Amino acid sequence: MISVRLAQVKDQNQLELTIGCNLTGKWILQWGASSIDDSGSDWDQTPEEITPPGSIPIKDYAIETPLKKSSSSSSGDSVHEVKIHHVLDKTIATINFVLKDEETGVLYQHKGRDFKVPLLEYHGEDENIVGTKKDMDLWPGALVQLYNLLVKAESNSKDQGSNGESGDTKERKKYLEGFYEEPPIVKEVAVDNLVCVSVRKCPETTKYLLYLETDLPGDVIVHWGACRDETRKWEIPAAPHPPETTVFKNKALRTLLQPKEGGKGSCGTFTIEEDFGGFHFVLKQNENSLLNYKGDDFYVPFSSSGNLPDHPRRSESEDAEVSRKPEEESEGVSVTDISSQKTQKKKTKEAQESILEEIEKLSAEAYDLFRSSSSTEEIIETPKPVEPPVRTSSGTGTGFEILCQGFNWESHKSGRWYMILKEKAAELSSLGFTMLWLPPPTESVSPEGYMPKDLYNLNSRYGNIDELKDAVKTFHDVGIKVLGDVVLNHRCAHFRNQNGIWNIFGGRLNWDERAVVSDDPHFQSDRTHVNVPLIIQFSCHVKGRGNKSSGDNFHAAPNIDHSQDFVRNDIKEWLCWLRKEIGYDGWRLDFVRGFWGGYVKDYLDASEPYFTVGEYWDSLSYTYGVMDYNQDAHRQRIIDWINATNGTAAAFDVTTKGILHSAVDRCEYWRLSDEKRKPPGVVGWWPSRAVTFIENHDTGSTQGHWRFPSGKEMQGYAYILTHPGTPSLFFDHIFSHYKSEIATLICLRKRQKLHCRSVVKIEKAERDVYAATMDEKVGVKIGPGYFEPPRGSSGWSLVMEGKDYKVWEVSN
Repeated sequence: MISVRLAQVKDQNQLELTIGCNLTGKWILQWGASSIDDSGSDWDQTPEEITPPGSIPIKDYAIETPLKKSSSSSSGDSVHEVKIHHVLDKTIATINFVLKDEETGVLYQHKGRDFKVPLLEYHGEDENIVGTKKDMDLWPGALVQLYNLLVKAESNSKDQGSNGESGDTKERKKYLEGFYEEPPIVKEVAVDNLVCVSVRKCPETTKYLLYLETDLPGDVIVHWGACRDETRKWEIPAAPHPPETTVFKNKALRTLLQPKEGGKGSCGTFTIEEDFGGFHFVLKQNENSLLNYKGDDFYVPFSSSGNLPDHPRRSESEDAEVSRKPEEESEGVSVTDISSQKTQKKKTKEAQESILEEIEKLSAEAYDLFRSSSSTEEIIETPKPVEPPVRTSSGTGTGFEILCQGFNWESHKSGRWYMILKEKAAELSSLGFTMLWLPPPTESVSPEGYMPKDLYNLNSRYGNIDELKDAVKTFHDVGIKVLGDVVLNHRCAHFRNQNGIWNIFGGRLNWDERAVVSDDPHFQSDRTHVNVPLIIQFSCHVKGRGNKSSGDNFHAAPNIDHSQDFVRNDIKEWLCWLRKEIGYDGWRLDFVRGFWGGYVKDYLDASEPYFTVGEYWDSLSYTYGVMDYNQDAHRQRIIDWINATNGTAAAFDVTTKGILHSAVDRCEYWRLSDEKRKPPGVVGWWPSRAVTFIENHDTGSTQGHWRFPSGKEMQGYAYILTHPGTPSLFFDHIFSHYKSEIATLICLRKRQKLHCRSVVKIEKAERDVYAATMDEKVGVKIGPGYFEPPRGSSGWSLVMEGKDYKVWEVSN
């Protein structure tokens, strides 16, 4: 429960508000105030003089204050609290708050709304008010201790002006003298328990012997029976039965499991005749607790039974760790979760992680074979990894790439950007970059290049085709690979069709309406207009000649139908031409949400790029405007796209960008660890296919759609340049006052041979600090909190430090 106490401070013109919590965990009070004249539910930050030490402002509307252990708590009692002192002559009417679990980020409210504590006598109707007379009986059964609610009524007075005239009558607000309440809140806690069932057949009696054990605490009763066939009808098997067994309604048996030696958990042995096909059971800890499998009985099929549905078999035994292990699709006894409603989600996530880890392993092995039998690519297990020979590869190149985005949203305005960038080739190489991402090269309706028209016309606002070739060659000469920014999802038409719709294309790829998806609402392949009397125009939309889109529509230009053979063949030919004619080494793919990833695999198989990264961008999950802690669904969507390409392309790790952004902006560094103590973005699940970044031409530059928190950019770069994945750095940051710090981080990454599959160990993820070590040789800390690397046989030396970040490496 939580407690809310309001009391007047003796001999002082103050009220003291104490908010406490006795639930386990680390708690933060997120709070603000409403003034006397406020209308609505908006919060305001409180005056500095009443803000407790250690508080952090949240933008301009709230304060976050950590709860500290109460000095009055007994040794066995763990109560944490915050004290807020309010001067009575201030104009604050209410203190509004929610409690935040620092470990999960979950916000706890009062009856679905913010807690509201009145400092003045309150006559409103809000049910989330704490401490009003009329609400004292709203929590039946709660352990509520209430002080007498005393309202100090002050008499009205009249101000007398100097001219002798009476002033306006003023009624002073009546301050509450004190109250105490314990409004209940519920914290869901995922419980992890283990059940193990083994089955064998006794050679002497030919009966099945089952051994069941669990680490569930206390008395555990097994409610059980057996079945003969696929109908799974419960029957009571013949004696002997285990000790402490009783018959339940002539339909099942109940057995109290016996305590195991050592007192941790309980167990039981069951004997069942050989003509039965399986064993049913549920577990009971008390009359109100029934533990089963996703609402159904646990079921263990026997090895001699026929094709029983639902659950596979294993001849001996299988352990099931509740809320931790995924269901196994191999032979085995089916014993699964028995804890909470959160189990299914956790099991699904575990299964996804297991699959991805296996894919990662197989991809690495297959890639080694692809490169050559003498390749030294096995970078994780080799004591001294050697960068493999440069050849085309799938998704990740060598694994040691560092990408520079070589433009911003305004670069086209120079008219000669290729030549400007060419002059920086040597400098970018000396900084340690291995790849450069160039802007879209084609003729475009928009000057930035993202509304392509004639794909073979490479005279753009950035320069002409010869300048492009010259720039690419210059970067190759200094050892930097070049990625072309290609827009495959949509294309702007040259002409209108007979009905006035822009969906007829010119140039070398003179496609017609068949190249446009049929469900594009703005550029449908066939739309007729019929004139009717009174000059009223009637529009009839007819299904177009292309197929339906395999992704999301981009509404500003015709969406291309990649299911058409002629479209795919033309695109493959164009990509191969770009590789040969311009010298591009790979691709940055724009708006890949718009078409199926399987088409991307087709294009990459044909063009054989060294490296490819796709822009799969959608929104993260938020609740009440605050980013959710768990972003597994978001990163899963990116993973699904990568998987659709068969792992031939990487993707920008938008999940990591969003979480890192929120963590440094709100001082919530606990966000940087998921429930498995792994990085919470794509880099935590499939690091070799994650391209990490903090800014690009859309989020930053002059667009600023999602700009990284100002002044905290180096925390972001300290993170992505020490962690696995392939880091991508924004041009505006590289050529800024951050250049020397960025150069030091890149030098460290290359010196210590950190790569896209480097192993992360998260050392700390708390409210004000995140810290991790990579490959046991590089350490990083971001946030204002304290951290030093663990002491061991190898010493650590500080490489660099800046505002709220530090980086170490192991001393040789």
